[in-house]
Amino acid sequence: MDAAVYGSDTLRCRICFPVGSSVVDLSYGENGSRLDAFVAGIHARQATAVLCRLSLHSGASPEGGLTFNRRLSDKRLASFRSILQERLFLPDSVFTTVSLGEDWEGLTSLVEESDMPCREEVLRILRNTPVWVTRNGVVVDSRKRQLMNLRGGQAWRYMHAHFFPELRNTSVVECEFAPVGMEKELAPPVGATEGQPADTVIVRDTVERVIVFRDTVQLPVPVAGPSKPFYMGLKTNLVYDALLVPNIGVEFALGKGWTLGGNWMYGWWKNDRRHRYWRVYGGEVGLRKYFGQRASDKPLTGHHVGVYGQLLTYDFEFGGRGYMGGRPGGTLWDKAHYGVGFEYGYSLPVARRLNLDFSLGLGYLGGTCYEYVPVDACYVWEKTRTRQWVGPTKAEISLVWLLGRGNYNQEKGGKQ
Repeated sequence: MDAAVYGSDTLRCRICFPVGSSVVDLSYGENGSRLDAFVAGIHARQATAVLCRLSLHSGASPEGGLTFNRRLSDKRLASFRSILQERLFLPDSVFTTVSLGEDWEGLTSLVEESDMPCREEVLRILRNTPVWVTRNGVVVDSRKRQLMNLRGGQAWRYMHAHFFPELRNTSVVECEFAPVGMEKELAPPVGATEGQPADTVIVRDTVERVIVFRDTVQLPVPVAGPSKPFYMGLKTNLVYDALLVPNIGVEFALGKGWTLGGNWMYGWWKNDRRHRYWRVYGGEVGLRKYFGQRASDKPLTGHHVGVYGQLLTYDFEFGGRGYMGGRPGGTLWDKAHYGVGFEYGYSLPVARRLNLDFSLGLGYLGGTCYEYVPVDACYVWEKTRTRQWVGPTKAEISLVWLLGRGNYNQEKGGKQ
């Protein structure tokens, strides 16, 4: 009987690890039951055959630094091998081992079998972009950075939740048995267990096959790991700009579609000789929730709802009766009108780093208003009243400049 054909076996065992851990925890997931079933299967076959070889693979998910992940993969392999030696009383010569480091091949297989968002774009990067992209000996880009920035991090977050846990593992990928008395024919050559290079590994099965791990070659150029995406918008309300009221605002993405923002306006135009005043200043803070397909693709984009609070004062006069918000001569806190409201809007991409944000808010605005008339070189106060307004309190068509790592709009055709 051909010992190689006789020896191929379908026994498999996969042990998974928490993030950053290399300790075999039998209470984690199904590790305990998987190991018990594997050991029982080995014992059952040892009644008529001898275990000649166990092939082990280990890997790590790609978050974190490359050097750390390689070291972590090595430690996971050693930890699982030690457990198997204790349970099965196996010599070192039985084991052939491969430490993959960051398991890009495994990730590619998981993506190919999935229906994840932007699947084709992810596969294009995995297949065509090397781990490090260099130009004249300098690292200028990386596969990981492109994946983290794709669609504002949407693809990376999906893989982190659904695929990365499967990559943090050490597995028995092959067991070889021989009939009693033939085990020496299948014994691995001396030095084959640890000394095989990581870039080309031959794994025995019913036929020989070669697996080439192209991505485990370390480039000599050191580089820091890719940074997390950061999303921020710097904006101006074009409605206020058209009314000659300069303004500026910022908005920060908090995660999961939530953002926190604020803005300030200041217009202080006057002509005392003609009794013309166009003065207003104040600000607003707001909390938004983005939703819909565009929002899932990228922060700060798509439909949004929110709440806001306002504070402002004003002085308007055009040669006749004037209106002033707040106590004359007082501070902003004495003069201010206060408001709160709810808003709905939509932020539309118009360029790689620009959005147009349309918003309308309804709410309450109240405060003290003074009416006056100009008499010669003086102003005579005629009436003081309290304003209580319920209705539209906000209108916004803002031009938003997208700032931060990965904060850009995807162009048509997937061009980056």
